[in-house]
Amino acid sequence: MSAPQDTITGQVLRVQRGDVDALQRLVADHLPWIEAHVRRRLSPLARRDGDTQDFVQRALLDVLRDGPKFAIDDPAAFRALLARIVENTLIDRVRYLQRAQRDPRRERPLAGDSVLLLDAPARSVTEPDAHAERNEQQAWLRLALELLDPTDREAIRLRDWNGATFAAIGQSLGLGEEAARKRYQRALPKLAEKLELLRRGRVHDALPPD
Repeated sequence: MSAPQDTITGQVLRVQRGDVDALQRLVADHLPWIEAHVRRRLSPLARRDGDTQDFVQRALLDVLRDGPKFAIDDPAAFRALLARIVENTLIDRVRYLQRAQRDPRRERPLAGDSVLLLDAPARSVTEPDAHAERNEQQAWLRLALELLDPTDREAIRLRDWNGATFAAIGQSLGLGEEAARKRYQRALPKLAEKLELLRRGRVHDALPPD
C-alpha cells in the first residue's frame, strides 16, 4: 500500500525504511504534545533525575525506532497511542532501575517488518505475504499490550515473554502466587478485547481513559 510522504502514515513507512529525516519530522511534530501529556501523568519519582522533555524525547525516539510499528492519519489517535507507549517505557525503566534489572523492553521480541495501518485494518501489514501471518499477529499483540493497565501488562509480559512462574510474578507485583495467577488470567480477555478493537480500527475505543 502506498501513502503520500507528508502524511503520518507516509512518514512512519519512511522511518521503517531508515529515513532519518522522517523520524526527525515525526519527533518535531508530536513531541511537544506528548511531552506535555506525559509530564502531567508521570510520578515525581519518574521525573526526579532530569528534564522530562529529554526523557520523553529519548523514549519517543526509542518507540518510533524499536516499538510496535503502527500508523494512523488521525493526529489525535496517533499521538495518544505514542504517548501511552512512551509513558509505559518510562514507567518500565523506573521500575527496573529500582530493582537493578535490565530494561524489560530489551528482553522483548525484536520489532519485525510489520507496520500496522490502523486506518485500514483489513490491509494491516506492509510486508511479503510469506511472513505476514506470524509477524502481523505479534505486531498486533505488542500494540494491544501497551493499552492494558500496567499491572496486567506486567503480568502478561513476565508470564508469556519471560516464562516466569506465578510465584515470581507475584513477588514482582507484590501479590501472592494465587493472586498473581488470577491477575494473569483476568488480563488475557482484556488483551483480547483491546486486540479486537484495534483490528476493527476503533483506536479511540481501545485507548484507556485519560
